[in-house]
Amino acid sequence: MTYADDATIRKILTELGDTWAVVGLSNNRGRAAYGVAQVLQRFGKRVVPVHPKAETVHGEQGYASLADIPFDVDVVDVFVNSDLAGAVADEAVTKGAKAVWFQLGVVDEAAFARTRAAGLDMVMDRCPAIEIPRLT
Repeated sequence: MTYADDATIRKILTELGDTWAVVGLSNNRGRAAYGVAQVLQRFGKRVVPVHPKAETVHGEQGYASLADIPFDVDVVDVFVNSDLAGAVADEAVTKGAKAVWFQLGVVDEAAFARTRAAGLDMVMDRCPAIEIPRLT
């Protein structure tokens, strides 16, 4: 099954806003989230780290949870294991995000259905660092 089409990916990357909460982003340079966040910043996105440590990453203040972010976010980019991702998608809906993006290897079909039913755009099992140079 496909969890994203180019039109949805392009819409999330170019139309829905530039504030991206990156769940799982820390200062661990060995983690994929660190490099992907750098790419998003290069393409003009504001990257907001969300991690239990609430570290400042790439010059942006971190928060322990989506609920702790004191401003609106447009896209929630999820770098957690698939068994934890559904709860993050639900938090994104509650937060008022416009879209949810599950990274490569992160798949939760029930969360995908719930998030779309709530009116958000969603991409699953894709990487924005791969898609953004291709589609923008």
